[in-house]
Amino acid sequence: MILPPLKNCSVAVIGLGYVGLPLALELGKKRINKKDGKLLERKIIGFDIKEERIDFILKGIDTTKETSKEEIAKAKNIEYTCDPKKLSNADVFIISVPTPITEDKEPDLNPLILASKTVGKALLERVKDCLPIIVYESTVYPGTTEDICVPILEKESKLKFNKEFFCGYSPERINPGDPNNRLPNIKKVTSGSTKESAIWVDEFYSSIIDAGTHLASSIKVAEAAKIIENTQRDLNIALINELAKIFNLLDIDTLDVLEAARTKWNFLDFRPGLVGGHCIGVDPYYLTYKAKKLGFYPSVVLAGRETNDGISSWISKRIITYLEEKNLNLNTINILIMGFTFKNNCPDTRNTKVLQIYNILCSEGINVEIFDPLVDVVEVKNIYNINILEKLPLKKKYQVVIAAVNHDYFVNLSRMEWQRLISKDGFFFDIKGIIPRDLNVIRI
Repeated sequence: MILPPLKNCSVAVIGLGYVGLPLALELGKKRINKKDGKLLERKIIGFDIKEERIDFILKGIDTTKETSKEEIAKAKNIEYTCDPKKLSNADVFIISVPTPITEDKEPDLNPLILASKTVGKALLERVKDCLPIIVYESTVYPGTTEDICVPILEKESKLKFNKEFFCGYSPERINPGDPNNRLPNIKKVTSGSTKESAIWVDEFYSSIIDAGTHLASSIKVAEAAKIIENTQRDLNIALINELAKIFNLLDIDTLDVLEAARTKWNFLDFRPGLVGGHCIGVDPYYLTYKAKKLGFYPSVVLAGRETNDGISSWISKRIITYLEEKNLNLNTINILIMGFTFKNNCPDTRNTKVLQIYNILCSEGINVEIFDPLVDVVEVKNIYNINILEKLPLKKKYQVVIAAVNHDYFVNLSRMEWQRLISKDGFFFDIKGIIPRDLNVIRI
């Protein structure tokens, strides 16, 4: 069994989004192997099915804003392509495609299946001395790699698993919008389909991950480790969201309670709020899907999901109730929502829960406007048919201003700038705790 040479293997990264592009760039940098002090001479192929994505990267533009023009320029050993034929030159294939959910909140494995078929066909055309390794980074339920992906690879390539090709799983841990916790300084979980391939995968990632690696005992264990990371976070936020509802009935400020509770050394610091995006709001459904297939109903996990999925409706109803208590005609109300992305300092609007707030308020006949300095206004118009304001509307007054996302842009607004947005009889609804409290602020 001849595995690819760690020093100068050819690596294809399939999918150049939040996960794939930073990984390809890290692999494409000039780097000294920490084990033997020798220069790594790997050739990297960055593959994506979207031609527009490739065109932007070639111009030094990352629309996800996870990487800079300078970082793209530094990675000299990368060839970007949409041509699947070029993948047959690779020894190692790393698949980092999205794993979303359907409208029925079940796993949508279509991108993963398509990527596996593409790699399988590349394996069929591949003529190399070493045996290939396919590593999956996409978030999946335990068993997906070996039960779903491997049979596709075998069928398309006509090669035998663990004899003529090997697989690994090393889950991504990218945190969009976080400039501090990036790929090299986040510990990487690794695994492989055989003992030898597992060691190879671990050593491969060790060469680029400064924080080190953790070699899991199996692919299933690595898959499970990833899926519970976001499930645990989802449940913790769900608890705080439920507490926020209780504290609202008690006329207690939730953020004040949390500030006091955080003085205990082992208190877990989670905040209430919207839980959207393509990780925390999605991953638990992969686990619950598999659990139900095995005949087990995961009541705790699903209860957390129900709580977090319903928080947008609860916030909207609170705002409407405040307006009605002031005997205001909803049809004459102007509301400004600050932020539309699913999280702070990130331009991504996929599965944003701000959309639900917008739709509920609009359904009551309220005029609602949105400002978000990070989104692509054309893209939002095309996807959601919503016109996003391109500038902060300081010359207009609103009865309600909602702080929905804590972008640094909003956090750094002055007290006077917040004041200029609100009418005399208006109020702020602060989901994120970023508005000066003396400005008639209602907090979640």
